[in-house]
Amino acid sequence: MSPNAPVDELVAGVRAGDARALGRAISLAELGGADAAELLRRLYPDTGRAHIVGLTGAPGAGKSTLVSALVGVLRARGLTVGVVSVDPSSPFTRGAVLGDRIRLVDHFLDEGVFIRSMGTRGHAGGLAEATLAATLVLDAAGKDVILLETVGTGQSEIGIVSVADTIVLALMAGSGDAVQALKAGVMEIPDVIAVTKGDHPSARAAVRDVRAALSVAETPAPPVLLTDALHATGVEELWEELARLHAAQASDGQLAERRGTNLVAETLALVATRARRQVEEQAGSDPELGAVLERVRAREVDPVSAVAEIVRIVFGRS
Repeated sequence: MSPNAPVDELVAGVRAGDARALGRAISLAELGGADAAELLRRLYPDTGRAHIVGLTGAPGAGKSTLVSALVGVLRARGLTVGVVSVDPSSPFTRGAVLGDRIRLVDHFLDEGVFIRSMGTRGHAGGLAEATLAATLVLDAAGKDVILLETVGTGQSEIGIVSVADTIVLALMAGSGDAVQALKAGVMEIPDVIAVTKGDHPSARAAVRDVRAALSVAETPAPPVLLTDALHATGVEELWEELARLHAAQASDGQLAERRGTNLVAETLALVATRARRQVEEQAGSDPELGAVLERVRAREVDPVSAVAEIVRIVFGRS
């Protein structure tokens, strides 16, 4: 059997949309290495067709319930769906503990839906890379829509959803943090804001508050929609708005520009991740590099000066 036979089989299986091949391909891509690189290289020409939707927001904002409701809306329209859910992990099992496998249980037997959970543990410094790889595999498999859900609105989560074509920021009605979230520097993130748990008594007031906060911004404000995923209210309207935005971006060239910018940013981010990994691995075995770091520890050299020396040692450049 050819050394490339397993990759050949995975490529064929992914292109055919086989669920087992999808799972194995994503697992291989997460592990990295030569086979993973070859897999992604072979599948990459088949990507760029899915509408990738990123969903972010604080824990408890109702993103997962919203994702499940969106899957229902998409499947009712005959669209195939991939879900990548990035959750905190158990320190014991390294599995995702927020339980997308419970939240999305209604969709597990649906052959048109593929769900993948990714825990932050086991991907130190490489979670964004693993998420990007999973998204590319699902795209190559021909999924019409990929929903990429993250927990939180920190820099790492924002970086992960930056691969998306359109981004939804979920804000929970009644939490008191809707306007505060907008003040915390997330104004530039979303294309659409979804105020969740629309059955809450203060839900409509929260929508008004968010719109008022957005009205003072210098940039055009994203649409603010009220959703109640448990009762399937506002979810159709949310998807229609996302589809409308996606179509408008495609027609005026913004989609291609955004995707190109995202790809360059992701490439540079992966370079930075790989470079840091190489420096950390080499630090334990290279006496010269170790000596520089010890001088930093002893405050004999400043970190900025040390960087130039580290780059010279590791990469042979000044």
